[in-house]
Amino acid sequence: MPGIPDFVMDGPWWWLFAALVVIVFLRTQATYWIARWARAGADAVADRAEHQDSRRARIARRFSGPAMTKAQAFTERWGWIAIPLSFLTVGIQSLVNGGAGYARMHWGRYTLAMIPGCLLWATAYLLVGYSAFKAFTMSPWALGASALLVAAVVAVLVVRRRRDPAAASSPRTPDEAASV
Repeated sequence: MPGIPDFVMDGPWWWLFAALVVIVFLRTQATYWIARWARAGADAVADRAEHQDSRRARIARRFSGPAMTKAQAFTERWGWIAIPLSFLTVGIQSLVNGGAGYARMHWGRYTLAMIPGCLLWATAYLLVGYSAFKAFTMSPWALGASALLVAAVVAVLVVRRRRDPAAASSPRTPDEAASV
């Protein structure tokens, strides 16, 4: 198969599974630490700007005040459930992992909760992705039908959006009107 290394095609499936686990582990740890770094920055801005009434200071205080203390307690208590389950979603996974970092969930607890999620994610991607790849390479009809299905969904969404009276009649702000 062109484009796919022979060691992936000919090698045992567990190599691919291990690679997926390592990839998601590193990506998720990076999300956690970037969010934790952002929290440290928000706290520093809030501490320096306590007597200022700037927009930046208000935002920083909002993201580093008592609400964040509550969020931290919540993630310490319930994060071990939410984190692994977030790996079964699309789009929410990064929010949950970033939220754990921003709320300063203990790194050890976070990592222990994250590992089952990484295994779930790698299993889902391996089973679904590899099965779809095999189906598409063995049957050009499956590939064609999938492409037609995606095109039909996109066409329906575009037609719905154009016919939606709320979207067409909603007033634009001056910034939106200037950008068009």
